Amino acid sequence: MFRQYIFSLIFIVPGLVWAEQALEEPPAVPEPPELPPRIQSGEEMEPDITIIRKGKDTIQEYRRNGKLYMIKVQPQVGPPYYLLDKDGDGVMDVKKNDLDRGTNINQWLLFEWD
Repeated sequence: MFRQYIFSLIFIVPGLVWAEQALEEPPAVPEPPELPPRIQSGEEMEPDITIIRKGKDTIQEYRRNGKLYMIKVQPQVGPPYYLLDKDGDGVMDVKKNDLDRGTNINQWLLFEWD
């Protein structure tokens, strides 16, 4: 009888304490961030396009809010290609052309040097 009492104190009582802690109220959920302001009528949604001619090549620079995000180069011979700034740092990261349409090759950054 005494062993059963000791057994219950050792194994059951900690389980009851844990169950009581589990029933306590969970921590409060943080407030969601504020939504960005709605677009007002009259704001420009279209990009600004600057067309530059170098020789027989045509270069189109696409800007949104004054920030360059894409360059389209149309050489005299061959299809046009695009230089894209994917992360908004001002450096053109990706080069694509019309022949790349429909292809999506996975690319991973393995090494990087400063």
